[in-house]
Amino acid sequence: MSVNTKLAVIAALCLGYGVQTASAETVLNVATAGDQNMVDYVKTWLGPKFEAAHPGVKVQVVGTGPGDAGSNKIVEKLTAQQQSGAKSWDIDVAVVHQAAGGQLVEKGLLEKYRSSINTGSMVTAGNAKNALGVNVDGYVMPMFLSQTAIAYNSDLIKTPPKSYDELVQWSQKNPQAFGYNGIKNGMSGVSFVVGWIYAYGTDAARLSALPYDKGVEKSWSQAFARLKEFNKNVTFTPGNAGTLDMLSRGEITMGPVWVDMFYSWKDQGKVPPSIKLALISPGMPGQPMYYVVPAHAAQGKLAQEFIALATSPEVQAQGIVKQFNWYPGIDAKYVKAKLDAATWQKLFAEISPDDLAKYGKSFPITPYFDDIKEGYESQVSN
Repeated sequence: MSVNTKLAVIAALCLGYGVQTASAETVLNVATAGDQNMVDYVKTWLGPKFEAAHPGVKVQVVGTGPGDAGSNKIVEKLTAQQQSGAKSWDIDVAVVHQAAGGQLVEKGLLEKYRSSINTGSMVTAGNAKNALGVNVDGYVMPMFLSQTAIAYNSDLIKTPPKSYDELVQWSQKNPQAFGYNGIKNGMSGVSFVVGWIYAYGTDAARLSALPYDKGVEKSWSQAFARLKEFNKNVTFTPGNAGTLDMLSRGEITMGPVWVDMFYSWKDQGKVPPSIKLALISPGMPGQPMYYVVPAHAAQGKLAQEFIALATSPEVQAQGIVKQFNWYPGIDAKYVKAKLDAATWQKLFAEISPDDLAKYGKSFPITPYFDDIKEGYESQVSN
């Protein structure tokens, strides 16, 4: 397939941008990976705010789909435009997962813009500098941080485990009361397994950074054997929602969950007030979504202004935290003053910003991540 044909196919099938009408409007094209709520957020809330501050500008947003597959469509689109030699590309702002952020930087597809916006200095988290072993410092701004944690029934557990060691001891005394989905049907279980390897195999700092060295994995067989023994005392759930559902019904009393999903369910009355959160040592992984600007965006300056608004303390507070229960992409201290006390208390009472900084880890780089999943299948599930 020729580059031009490939570009046309990707444009038509993946992104579906319409032809700009003959009007005086300037169109800012935003492509976002992730679930439909990501598209709705830009279309119905963030986009109108930007348009109100920029008369004559229309924000046009399209979703490319959930998970890494959605981000990969954006990588493919920009790669094809680069290969075509086009001087102006038709994505101005993209929202991608952490792994794709690194790929885009390595391929030379992004503008290094963070130091040019006034919110660029408001993020100091490691995930704004390192994307699974790739130096992305300056090329990305985190939109939000999605984090996993351990949910537990506080009516039955007065002092939750503070570490994987304590969790193992607790599960031995309370068989089948801990539940997770293994590595099938949901990333909360995958995150728990990755945290297990960080605790008993190789630490997060090594596995989240290059270079890849297969020899690092020499201690993993013992960690997997220990996990297989642990699994004899657990209840397996059907997925992320399944873990929360079983917690709510009292079928299990503890399990790993996504923090934003947990609080959204709580807001809807689907999780009882007695269910609370803890982030155990040495930590569990989460991941950011990144705002990026393609290297040859047609509206590069407007794109930077859009991201500056999107990562401003007010928008992070009212949009990211209050609407979606995500942790903010910028440092939490800048957001606190823009939130009411009840919202701040809800999001940080059980897992403080300090806890998040200490125990919120990155996922491993791709080859280690693949090896962990393969090791689980061959040494734990067998």
